[in-house]
Amino acid sequence: MKKLIAGNWKMNTDLSQGSELISSITDKIQANKELQDNCDFLVCPPFVYLSSIKGVASGAQDCSSHKSGAYTGEISASMIKDCGGSYVILGHSERRSYHGESSAVVSDKAKAAHEAGLIAIICVGESENQRDQGQEQTVVGGQLLGSIPDTATAQNTVIAYEPVWAIGTGKTASPKDVADMHSFIRSKLNGLIEGSEKVRILYGGSMKPENAGELLAIPNVDGGLIGGASLNADAFIEIGLAAWAN
Repeated sequence: MKKLIAGNWKMNTDLSQGSELISSITDKIQANKELQDNCDFLVCPPFVYLSSIKGVASGAQDCSSHKSGAYTGEISASMIKDCGGSYVILGHSERRSYHGESSAVVSDKAKAAHEAGLIAIICVGESENQRDQGQEQTVVGGQLLGSIPDTATAQNTVIAYEPVWAIGTGKTASPKDVADMHSFIRSKLNGLIEGSEKVRILYGGSMKPENAGELLAIPNVDGGLIGGASLNADAFIEIGLAAWAN
């Protein structure tokens, strides 16, 4: 299974910056055949720039659970598909926290994404307080059960584990923390998704070139959901190189 190196640009870049960034990323990937053979690359820019992404797989950072209608400001899964996107990130901790999205909402969105032919990256993860109280498996297990719809397959679903306390903080879960949680997620997927051993599980907590090699060598870590480091072409590619080395 190729490692999936996915960049979440969040609400960053303007059109000029985004165009320059994706051009640099694609040039570096195309110049390295071994990198192409061993990694899949994905970028998820702000939706308004999605049509400008060429040369690598692209996706959106959220979608509506509705196909169409009077939902001001919302973006449907079919619109993402129409703009060239093939993935959508759902249930990111920032959506769950800032917008109060429940696992049921995430599940509805994932179902809509699947019906439109998109691959859903379903995010799960615990807060620092929940981990301190020893609730991380209870929280993550509940999110998996509540967020994965019955339309999910190994082909149309990716899981991203993002310890909330390690996003944008510079903190990173220890290799043991990551190994334990990714193993737990793999075990929970058995019964939720047929062929669960083929579902990619990404790590999404402050992955960067300095720690990518160690993290990507951990069993059941099938790639990374990259935030800040994806805004730098050299750093993003270095993470891919670290995955290739494993």
